Amino acid sequence: MKFATVSKSLVMGLALLLASSAFAATKASLTLQSPTTINGTKLKPGEYKLQWDGSGPDVEVSILQGKAVVAKVPAKVVDLNKPSDNNAAVLKHNDDGTSTLAGARFEGKKFALEIGDSSGGMQAGSSK
Repeated sequence: MKFATVSKSLVMGLALLLASSAFAATKASLTLQSPTTINGTKLKPGEYKLQWDGSGPDVEVSILQGKAVVAKVPAKVVDLNKPSDNNAAVLKHNDDGTSTLAGARFEGKKFALEIGDSSGGMQAGSSK
């Protein structure tokens, strides 16, 4: 009887832990080497943090510089064929010479973010 109570408590605790981790925010770092626009906001070169809730496919990404949120943008979590070799900003080069953030990859992760209206799809090895 005592074993059954311990097992139930363990199962309930594990279920609670898994449920709470499913809602935990995912964070990643991103370095921009050149001025970039995202969702109408101009970002200067530098270090940024990306944060989103959930595992996708549709998420809202907050882009932070320090503790300040500088932009929020819709994104899709997409699976890659193999883990990314490094952290990388995926940029779309516009006709007017500006760049727009179209996605992000994360070192060692088999997923990436497609940001905003980037609909070309990111395959492993893609360098849009």
